[in-house]
Order: sequence, then structure tokens, then C-alpha cells
Amino acid sequence: MLRSAFFSRREADQSFALARRILLQINMWNSPGLWRNVKEFALGNNHFAQDSLIWSRDLEKHCYGDLSCAQVQANNVMEDYCQVKIRPDATFVGVYDGRSGPEAARFICDNLFLHLTRLAQENGAFSEDILRSAISATEDGFLSLVRRTQRVNPSFVQTGSCCLVGVIWSGTLYVANLGGSIAVIGSLGGSNEIVAEQLTREHNANVKEVREELKSMHPDDKDIVNLKHGVWRIKGIIQTSRSIGDAYLKRPEFSAPKRFAHLSIRRPVLTAEPSIYTRVLQPNDKFIIFASDGLWEHLSNQEAADVVHKNPRNGIAWRLLKTALTLAAKKREMTYKELQPIDKGIRRHFHDDISVIVIFIDHQLMGKTISLPELSIRGFLDTVGP
Repeated sequence: MLRSAFFSRREADQSFALARRILLQINMWNSPGLWRNVKEFALGNNHFAQDSLIWSRDLEKHCYGDLSCAQVQANNVMEDYCQVKIRPDATFVGVYDGRSGPEAARFICDNLFLHLTRLAQENGAFSEDILRSAISATEDGFLSLVRRTQRVNPSFVQTGSCCLVGVIWSGTLYVANLGGSIAVIGSLGGSNEIVAEQLTREHNANVKEVREELKSMHPDDKDIVNLKHGVWRIKGIIQTSRSIGDAYLKRPEFSAPKRFAHLSIRRPVLTAEPSIYTRVLQPNDKFIIFASDGLWEHLSNQEAADVVHKNPRNGIAWRLLKTALTLAAKKREMTYKELQPIDKGIRRHFHDDISVIVIFIDHQLMGKTISLPELSIRGFLDTVGP
């Protein structure tokens, strides 16, 4: 049998991994010439024509309109999780951007909605307090899991996740945020133009307000924030000031091992206290974009809103991803088509894992009872059911 003129996927991966190791040893990984070589490699293996690292659901119905969601993987192990839960009377959206492993993001995806449902049923309504309590219960549950498993897996204490949650209930939008993921609402302004408004506060040490907050909370710790290579980090380690997990930066019992002794943590450095935003949806509110920070590294709030407003709803989350990936490739003098064959792991040098969910609001459906089956969508797993 004749062998294909192209590399097999495995051979290509092995060859490129070997080249990367050699280049890392001679400090060429960030050189412009290397990226031209990467471009040539991608073009030479064009039988990998599709981007196998993307998952999407192009268009689904929720109780107030349509929705679209998509993800792209960049890390060797996908650390982003996203989910949508649809009931006849409510829509729930979650984007969880994990770090140092996927465990915290996966735990949130498995448990947060259960807490929200339980608390809403107990109270017979929804509120900011319910949202705050559900996040607190999720944090407590994950830290309990870390406590039970840290002897078997000591690195578990370093696993954490940002958490962006949206709930639409009786015409009111509730948004809670921990970390750097962002929710943006698109509303019609004058001349029928869309106006983007960021609903969430970024808990990132690169934001001056966050640094000042940290310094006021830790007046006796001169190293609470450090500038390294142009990036502000908390204790020189992490940019995010609020999260689920990251146990070693929250409780002394998890920061006791010798490998954390240099941190000199006197009190919790991070918190799991969310910023919460509530808005009664108005007729000019047209859609909400929920996305992890990987999208916003390449698109401004207004640019993302314009993409949604000017294109068909079907596949709009995928279109946002493609727009961001096209810009990421352009920074390396490549096209998106040339980026597609580059596999996970190496892809992380171009962009982060990205999760995007777009929720459209059709106001004529407000207050109406719509016959919709309960629907559960979870990125890359793509499950449907009650």
C-alpha cells in the first residue's frame, strides 16, 4: 500500500515537538523567524484543513430567545468549562476559566447550578443573595475536596478557576463574577447602533483599583503585589484576586508545606466574594456576551458587540471565536487557516483556551409561557436533557 505524501498526525506532532524542544534550548521560540517556520509547517500539512480544537452549538432556544456557544482549546488539557441550563422559566449561563489544571472549573460546572436550583426552590424566587450563597457553597465544597485529596495529589491546592455566572429570571438579569472573565451587554442606541456595556468588574492585579484594594487589605505586606515583566501579580504569582479554589492562597492549612514558605502569607490573599450586577432587561437590550478572558485579549467590548449585531445569529459564538483567532494569528504574521493545523499545547503560544456564550433577548417573549424542554449544554460534552 502506498503511504500518503503527507505526515500522519502523530508523526507531525512528534516532529514539531522535537523542533520546539531544540528551539527552546537555543532561545529562538519567540523570534520572528521561528513564526515564519511555523507558518511554513502549517501550509505544508494542509490536509488537516479543519480546526479540530473548536466545539460549538450554533443556535438553540431559551425561554427569552436564542443562544449560541463555542469553545476553542489551546492548552494540552482544556482548562475552560462552560455550560447553559435552560428551564421554561429561567436561563442559566456559566463560564469557568481554570488554571493549574481543570479540576476547579470542572467542579464548578458540576455543582454550582445544583446549588442555585436548590436555593431558588427553597426560597421560591431568585435574588442576589441566592447567587452569592450558591457561589459560597461551591467554594466550600471544592476546598473540602482539596482537603480530602491533598495527600494523594499535593498540587491540588494550587488549582483554581475564575467564575462568571449569568441568570435570567422573570425578566431580570443577574450576573456574578470572580476573576477576569467578562459579560458585555449590547443595547441599541441612537441611529440604531449597538452600544457595548461591560457588566462585570475585572478582579485582576493589572487594574489599579484592584491593586489599591489589595494594598489596603494587606497594609503590612509590602510584597502583596509585584510587577514582573510588565505584568502585576499578587505575591508575584497570580493576576486574579478573586476565584474558586487556589486554596494555598486562602487558608493557612493549605499554605503550610515547605514549598510555599517563601510566600509569607499572613492572612488570605485571595477571596471567593463575587461582584454581583443586577439589571431589569429593557426593550433596547438585545444580547449578552459571556466569555473568558481569552476572547477579550483580542477583541474590545465594542468590537465583540459589533460582530454579534452585524451578523446572523446562527453560529455567532463560533464567529466571535474565529474573529479572535484570526487576530491572534495575525499577530504572528499568519492567517487563521494557517493556524488551524497547530495542535493543542503548541497552540497556547498563540492564544488561550476561550469560551463564548451569546444570549439573545427577544422582548416579545417576556412574560409568556413557552413550551421548551429543559436543556443542558456543556462545552465539548454537548449533553442534552433535563
